This record gives sequence, C-alpha cells and structure tokens, in this order.
Amino acid sequence: QNGLRVVMDVVYNHTSQSGQDEKSVLDKIVPGYYHRLNLEGDVETSTCCQNTATEHAMMEKLMVDSVVTWATQYKVDGFRFDLMGHHMLSNMQTVRSALDALTLTKDGVDGKSIYIYGEGWDFGELAKNARGVNATQLNIGGTGIGVFNDRLRDGVRGGNPFDDPRLQGFSTGLYLFPNAAETRTPKEQLDKLLDYADWIRIGLAGNLKNYMLTQKDGKTVAGRQILYNGAPAAYTLDPQENIIYVSAHDNETIFDAVQLKAPAEATLAERIRMNNLALSVPMFSQGVPFFHAGDDILRSKSLDRNSYNSGDWFNRLDWTYQTNNWGVGLPVEGTDRWDIYAPLLANPALKPSPQQITNAANVFREFLQIRKSSPLFRLTSEQQVMDSVSFFNTGSDQIPGLIIMRLVDAEQIDPNYAEILVFFNASPDTVTFSDSTWIGAGFALHPILVNSVDPIAARAAFNRSTGTFSIPALTTSVFVLED
Repeated sequence: QNGLRVVMDVVYNHTSQSGQDEKSVLDKIVPGYYHRLNLEGDVETSTCCQNTATEHAMMEKLMVDSVVTWATQYKVDGFRFDLMGHHMLSNMQTVRSALDALTLTKDGVDGKSIYIYGEGWDFGELAKNARGVNATQLNIGGTGIGVFNDRLRDGVRGGNPFDDPRLQGFSTGLYLFPNAAETRTPKEQLDKLLDYADWIRIGLAGNLKNYMLTQKDGKTVAGRQILYNGAPAAYTLDPQENIIYVSAHDNETIFDAVQLKAPAEATLAERIRMNNLALSVPMFSQGVPFFHAGDDILRSKSLDRNSYNSGDWFNRLDWTYQTNNWGVGLPVEGTDRWDIYAPLLANPALKPSPQQITNAANVFREFLQIRKSSPLFRLTSEQQVMDSVSFFNTGSDQIPGLIIMRLVDAEQIDPNYAEILVFFNASPDTVTFSDSTWIGAGFALHPILVNSVDPIAARAAFNRSTGTFSIPALTTSVFVLED
C-alpha cells in the first residue's frame, strides 16, 4: 500500500537446542540427522549454537519449503540469510530456483523479483569448502545472490570488528587526521590508507572480480588480484551480488565507530562530516546499498557493539530527532574497554543537537535523491560497469584520501547526464584536482547539491578554464555533465 518492500531475516544455520534438550525439535523427528556432527559425533557449534546440516536433503527441504511459504502466503519480498556461509552453495541455488519458479498467475507472486542475500563469511567446520562448496563470498559469483562486502566496510571504517576499535580508516582520519592511539609510522599509515582506497574503489565498481583497476603500486590488475588480508578483495560477477554497507546490527553503529576513531581534537561537526562521508560510499556504489536503521539520524548505541540483549535503553531510535542516544550509559558488554568508552560518553561536546541530527537526516536524503537521479548509479550488469565506471587519482602518485569515480553514459541509459564525477575527500582540508581532459568541459555541481542543506558541500567548485575541481574537507561532491 505504501510502496515499501519487506525483507525477512531468516536463520536456518542453527537451532537453540538439540538432542534431548527441552526445546530440541528436529532431533525428535530423526535423531542425529538435522544437525551437523563432528568426527566424535557431537553437534558442531561454530555458529554460536547447534549447527544444522543443510547439506542433508530433508534439512534443505525444510529451508526451501518454508522460504516458499513465506513468499507465497505472506508476500515477503526478500530474504536475508544469517551466516549464509554455513549453508552449501547448492542449498542457496535451490532456494533461488524455487523462488524463480513462482509466478503471479500460478502463485500470486513474481518469484524472480524476490531478492536473496546473506552473510558469506567462511569459518568453522565449513571453512575452505571442507564439507563441500559453501555459500561464501569467494563462491557466490555468478549466482545472482548478494553477499555483504566487508572489504569496503573495513576500508571506510578502519580495522575490522576484532581489532582495536580506535584503528582508523578512509573516512575516520587514517594518516591525514591521526588519533593518539595510532602506533604505526606515517609511512605505514599511508600504505594502509592506499590499501583501503583500493578496496573502496573496487567496491564502488560492484566488487567485480574481473574489473581492471590501477592499484596503489601502479600496476593495473583484476579485482580478484587485489588482496584483502591475503584473500581476493573482489569476488562478484554481477553488481547485484555486492551488498555495500558501513554499519549493521552487529558491531558499533557508524556514528559510534567515528566517535572511537576520530582524533580527540576533531570537533563534533567534523565527526558528523566523517559519518556522512562514510555513508556516501555505499550510497554511490554499484550494487545494493545496505543501511542500518538510524544511520541517517546519527544513531548511537552508546558504543554497545553487541546490543541484542541490551533492550530499548541502548537500542532506542528517536524519530523526533531530539536525541541520537549517545551517552546514555556504559554498555554491559565490553567492560574491558570502559576506560576508552567512559571519557567519550561523558563528554557533552560529543552529543549531537536536534538540529545536527535533522541536518544529517537531510544530507542523507540528498544522497538518496542523487542516487535516484541517474541510472548510472544503478548499473545492472558486469558489462555495464566495465563500460561505464572508471577512476582518476589512482596508482603510486595519487593524492591520499581522495577517491574520484567517473560514470559515463556508455550505453545511453541516462536521458539527462552524459557523465558524472563523484569525489570522496577524506582529508580535513580542501583538496584540488586537475586533469587536462577537463579543460573547457561543462561540469556543474549536481542540482541537489547546489542548494544543499550542507553549506560546505555547496562550496565545491569547478574551474572550467583550468580543468580543476575544488572539494571541501570531509565532503562527498557530485558533478554532472549534461547531454
């Protein structure tokens, strides 16, 4: 009725109990069949609980039949599979085929329009295809099934969920605006920032394994040859397989991550710009952007990174925009980090005002309008991305902290724009960039940004006579060239 689609989070990879436990269900049907066992005959628990064995025919049938029921009887529009890497790739392909077979005439739904995606993490007893080809990032290419892109996430935020939470990334000050917790040399910081920039670039290009990119050493390589902690950074064969995000229900919200990572001298206004910069990356990526509830209103859980059992006190969302829930207390988990958390949470200068929350929400909506304004932000195939997406400022002599993405209307799908340039400036200072091919070009700031609620973003400028762009500090700028 309201034009909204509903995605259901489904957890088929484990049950809370098994065997003779009070709440065990599946073992009462066929003991020892529905759960995955180790060599000693014990149920595997790498998921956190009692792992199911979807490689067994009837466990797969339970999964497939129930998904079809949710789709046909409840008209669910999409499914997000928890720990999808703990299922076989064949399981997910069977789900996809079952949904594809649903038609409006026969079943009341167009199954091919139902999107499925999940967490393609590779760990536990299934790691490296130990029990068969599993539904992980490196195996998913070509299926049309989406997986979360942790490469771009880590590049934007810095570190990973298991690192010191103060490790900085592209949008949080690495090298250009370092914090007091930084122990690496400037050279090491720069090297990591350039790694992060390459992960982000390939993510912006759909994380396509065959996309060619000039990486930090000046070599032009395929996305699969760019390394992420020793593994291929890119793994998709279609942009719809790329779920791009910088925050989710697990770990700190993006606002909380910025609070932990920004240097002490960074003002709240600068921190909010870091937050907005981070969110702009998935917004303008090829693939399927994913946003955590409240990303647009600076949502905070007061640094609670595992809030499933924290109640409304930490998980609160204030839709009146009077508070973002920062500083409501020390999180129950993470007591070993309270010495880091407490001074931040107690600092009144770090709590956003209602006006700052409202402004952030409006900036986010401007980003949405820009994405919607051109199909070039929503390319639908590997070939379209290959033909349309490229980057300036790459290689060994790049300006650190500046990513420049070019979108060209190679297939004549945009009735308004022949070319779009997106500048992500992570520097705390204004940055200029010139290219001789831009001299005399008619680039103009995107109409949405000309009258932006962010007056700093509206200052971005292009000098036609010199082919020079000027991008304000901690700002994402979009310029367009009309047909």
